[in-house]
Amino acid sequence: MLKQKLKDYRLILASGSPRRHQFFKDMELDFEVQIKSVDEVYPSELQGAEISDYLAKLKASAFKNELQSEDILITSDTVVWHKNESLAKAANETEAKEMLSKLSGDWHQVISSVCFTTVERQIVQHSITEVKFKHLAKSEIHHYIEKYKPYDKAGAYGIQEWIGLIGIEEIKGSYTSVVGLPTQLVYDTLSKLVT
Repeated sequence: MLKQKLKDYRLILASGSPRRHQFFKDMELDFEVQIKSVDEVYPSELQGAEISDYLAKLKASAFKNELQSEDILITSDTVVWHKNESLAKAANETEAKEMLSKLSGDWHQVISSVCFTTVERQIVQHSITEVKFKHLAKSEIHHYIEKYKPYDKAGAYGIQEWIGLIGIEEIKGSYTSVVGLPTQLVYDTLSKLVT
């Protein structure tokens, strides 16, 4: 079991996301949370997975020269990619409405990148999931934003919330990646890292 393999390591999750914390608990992994503030700016020419890969590595760079030999740092980033545009976190109600209106009745990609950093090496992996929303009524979008205030989520929605339950018609790929962490990819990468 991975938990046994990791007993001599310190797993550091650099994320404030309660969803990511819960996934690590559900995978039965011991970890500690350390968060550093990073200005999440990326070069404008980057597209899709290049963006989330870059930001996951950028978050790891904040820990440079602080890691010990037994540390495994995990940083991650999720991007919603639709028609060659990255839909980041909405700053306000207007932006959230615009994003959900764009996603309504269409497919988009949810790309979650995870960066594994030790003193000796760094591995970046990503998972791409295709998601299709039904046509969302304006009243449904309004209700969701008003009640759930999804301003901490890429694309202004959480698949595990009301809008996902009533609005998502189809998904191709990792469900947990859309929630915010491709758990199977994380588990397998960690297993290879410590063998």
